[in-house]
Amino acid sequence: MIRAVIIDDERNALEVLQLQLQQYCKEVEILAICQGGKAGIEAIQNLKPDVVFLDIEMPHINGFEVLHQTQNQDYKVIFTTAYDKFAVKAFKFSAIDYLLKPIDILDLQQAVEKAK
Repeated sequence: MIRAVIIDDERNALEVLQLQLQQYCKEVEILAICQGGKAGIEAIQNLKPDVVFLDIEMPHINGFEVLHQTQNQDYKVIFTTAYDKFAVKAFKFSAIDYLLKPIDILDLQQAVEKAK
């Protein structure tokens, strides 16, 4: 099993990704669903996930700040965002994938395969 945390500021995006993972990526165990960067940082530090599905554009603490504040933790990151303009920066942070919303099921499954 791949232990995962989902971080996004939009409730709908969290729910959709949770359902997609439960339905199409059975090897993923969702440890926490976090609305916002602060809750996400706490979940990463406390739960030690294998992979984090991370939005970039969030108020207060964006996805890159989440990475910065948890850089001492060992996990892989899959960005889930509506903006393609951050892709180059995301891969500089060693992202294993960059999924644009709405997330395509096949792309999600391939990202989970990479996380394995």
